Amino acid sequence: MEYMKIKDKGKDEGTTDIEDPHPRSGPGGIVNNPKTAIHEGSEWKRKSLVTIALTVLTSSQGILIAWSKRAGKYDYSVTSANFLVETLKCALSLIALFRTWKREGITEDNKLSTTWDEVKVYPIPAALYLVKNLLQYYIFFYVDAPSYQILKNLNIISTGVLYRIILNRKLTEIQWSAYILLSIGCTTAQMNSSSDHVLQTPIQGWFMAIIMALLSGFAGVYTELIIKKRPSRNINVQNFWLYIFGMIFNVGAMLTQDYDEIMNKGFFHGYSAITVCMIINHALSGIAVSMVMKYADNIVKVYSTSVAMLLTAVVSMFLFGFHLTLPFVLGSMVVSVSVYLHSKGKVLR
Repeated sequence: MEYMKIKDKGKDEGTTDIEDPHPRSGPGGIVNNPKTAIHEGSEWKRKSLVTIALTVLTSSQGILIAWSKRAGKYDYSVTSANFLVETLKCALSLIALFRTWKREGITEDNKLSTTWDEVKVYPIPAALYLVKNLLQYYIFFYVDAPSYQILKNLNIISTGVLYRIILNRKLTEIQWSAYILLSIGCTTAQMNSSSDHVLQTPIQGWFMAIIMALLSGFAGVYTELIIKKRPSRNINVQNFWLYIFGMIFNVGAMLTQDYDEIMNKGFFHGYSAITVCMIINHALSGIAVSMVMKYADNIVKVYSTSVAMLLTAVVSMFLFGFHLTLPFVLGSMVVSVSVYLHSKGKVLR
């Protein structure tokens, strides 16, 4: 009785500090807890938004690169575009860091000032990412957007094997099975039944895809080693220094590869709305992956990867006249299953 008076008083005063300790049950004995329902609803909404964002960014990445070509070549400097991607990611990291300073203040773990011993490890992954990111432009001279979306999943294999070699992590039988399936799926998707060539993608495309996978895997594993060396360090600070070296290396690439072109035609020569969208897409993709790690889980990545492959193929049919073949569909399905098995193997490990 006393409890009910307190609760009524709370209602009169517009407060809900005290809740019924025995919430009413709905049909079937299901407890109707408004706060639980709201929390689950917001979590589902957050995961859905992150999944959709990652899927759209992933699927449009290859499409935008292929679309930015004119008459089979890039009118703009790919090194300048890559430099702007690193600059935008660095700016986004700083914005996130400013928000942290405003909320928590400047601490030992989130301040930008540091020592050379901490910073000197970042040039290695920055250099690896430089070469990998530049290769992803040149691979489109040999593959189309759907094939790129399929082949870039090879970095799952390289990352897993490098984890085994560098970090001495044991791979489960499920993960080894996933790697085998992934290789079969990538090969099946590239089979060409309408030509004398067995595979649609030429050897140069496969070679670039393998090199990109190795560079991406090694850079990812090395970056994880850096981050875990000082786990309390703010991730935005670590990303800032990684992107700073990325900007420095891209300046070097511009000077050695496109210096005359940039000096004669200007830094933004050949840029179009598609090029700008591509740069923003590349920068936001890195942010989206971080959001998945924080707000979602590996299954989200699986769904995003699978849907992105299909979405890329469908959009490419309208933009580039891509022909959806049975080997491509079957290969995409096998790749999707292998990605799921790899994620499941990580959970069970």
